[in-house]
Amino acid sequence: MGALYYGNPSRKLIVIGITGTNGKTTTVNFISQYLESQGQKTGLASTVNFKVDKKEWLNDKKMTMLGRFQTQKLLRDMVRAGCAYAVIETSSQGVEQFRHVNINYDLLVFTNLTPEHIEAHGGFENYRDAKEKLFDHLAKCKKKNIDGKLIDKIIVSNADDMETERLRSFTADKFVTYALDHTADYQADGLDLSSGASFALNGERISSTFIAKFNAYNILASITSVVQLGFPLSALAKVNLQGVPGRQEWITSESGSQKFKVMVDYAPEPTSLGLLYEALSDISRNSLIHVLGSCGGGRDKARQPVLGQMSGKTADVVIVTNEDPYDDDPMEIINNVAKGAESAGKVLNQNLFTIEDRKQAIAKALSLASQDDLVLITGKGAEQQMAVANGRKISWDDRKIVRELLRKNV
Repeated sequence: MGALYYGNPSRKLIVIGITGTNGKTTTVNFISQYLESQGQKTGLASTVNFKVDKKEWLNDKKMTMLGRFQTQKLLRDMVRAGCAYAVIETSSQGVEQFRHVNINYDLLVFTNLTPEHIEAHGGFENYRDAKEKLFDHLAKCKKKNIDGKLIDKIIVSNADDMETERLRSFTADKFVTYALDHTADYQADGLDLSSGASFALNGERISSTFIAKFNAYNILASITSVVQLGFPLSALAKVNLQGVPGRQEWITSESGSQKFKVMVDYAPEPTSLGLLYEALSDISRNSLIHVLGSCGGGRDKARQPVLGQMSGKTADVVIVTNEDPYDDDPMEIINNVAKGAESAGKVLNQNLFTIEDRKQAIAKALSLASQDDLVLITGKGAEQQMAVANGRKISWDDRKIVRELLRKNV
């Protein structure tokens, strides 16, 4: 009904869907930037932000995929703005709630698959099945004729993830792989992470300022996809990509007098947090002070102590706080995370603190930071709301809170 009401907008532009556990939001933004570098008008929808040609705004809806009518309206707005491409972050829960229905996708990108949303899906197999439903949907999407050209249905998949072999069973005009470690159609060579992820690809050197191997994957997935859409690798290799809000975002004081580093990142689950820690191991610092929490509302309770244990092993000081409790008891979540940190040797009220109020927790971290320390704040990134009891959502932005506290010299 939503598609019909808004004139079936996905039939009038090329739609790129990004799915997987980690890297979706960054890949959405990088694909959009690559396309725009080639003079294309794009729109996007991600966990962090929305974009319709030149108009861009942060996602304040507390959901990766908008509701069915909202998504169709957004696609309609892209068509009206003259966008040729729509890049849509497509989550497993969005698929389970049929938010992908009547979106005629043309290219799907698979990033990776790790245990996430297990309780919400009722097990890992169900989670994987939800992801795969999207590829089955692609096979059923009618091919489009845009400007006299028949548009292929394409799957771009990470060959370093074993899920790729399962995805080969789904029908598509092209099945294209990318990889850093295994043989693939687009295989990166000479990966260098010393001053930002860079690598060689089919005779071109791809360079960036983004730290960590996972950003090399995000860049590789994005550039492979855009090449498949008909744009030259030689031109894309020259593009200087911009960062994504709340993803490895460095926060500095307005005065410039700040003597320690502050980073805000999303990293809400063990795999992404582990990759972030690995990336930060190359960053010069003294102590690492980590502010984190874990999500309620049917998300995976099992990961709560795991996150705490990881932080307890890696950070010098751990501050556990509220994240998105929904209807769960915030202190129960906090204590579960703290128990994990204690199992790694942290001592409550010495190098481990439990502070329910997230702003107070961030203030505590900043107050403890000394010369050349690194304060890391994870779990929310650039999310614009905190989900609390009874369906309420509180306006929130970790980055704004940090800047406000730095102004006050906390």
